[in-house]
Amino acid sequence: MQRHYTITDKLIAEADKALTTLWGQPPRTERNTPGQHLSESQLSEHERRHSVRLMRVNHAGEVSAQALYQGQALTAHDPKVKETMSRAAAEENDHLHWCRQRIESLGGRTSLLDPLWYAGSLMLGAAAGKAGDKWSLGFVAETEKQVIEHLDNHLGQMSESDEKSRAVIEQMRIDEAHHGETAKQAGAAPLPAGVQWLMQRVSKLMTQGSYWI
Repeated sequence: MQRHYTITDKLIAEADKALTTLWGQPPRTERNTPGQHLSESQLSEHERRHSVRLMRVNHAGEVSAQALYQGQALTAHDPKVKETMSRAAAEENDHLHWCRQRIESLGGRTSLLDPLWYAGSLMLGAAAGKAGDKWSLGFVAETEKQVIEHLDNHLGQMSESDEKSRAVIEQMRIDEAHHGETAKQAGAAPLPAGVQWLMQRVSKLMTQGSYWI
């Protein structure tokens, strides 16, 4: 017999997702961590700190991605779109785990601002989903495009010696490109230039905040 969930049930489930994303172990696809076969490189203190901060930014981005997908799934109209969001979220959980694992192995910590990014992204995702599925998918496509630009930038900044971190970022880049293409094939609408500009400004704020805090 199919269970009918009350509003309270749904609120508890969504709160559990938030807590698990921020401080727990969210369900993953069980893919192996990229670069796990590589030996740990000898990094200078400057290189280590920089890698930690870049991976912290990436982790914060994955926290935001989970909240975006959660918000969009809550308000999406088409069940197929909800399924698309759910599949992408599972792979983003892999990224979340990989980044956290790498930060800890480098002796660092995740951003203290993660709860703020999560809350803001959840509201943005819900608003995008409410606007309509084509706009919600367009938001995903544009987000992934900007994420890829950030990852490319990080690969350009990060020490070539930090092969383990680079392997994680390179696999994340492949996955993000796939998510963006999937959104386009599902009917994503190109976002207005003003919305793209605003997303870039918010992303820059998150990047700078997470790098230092």
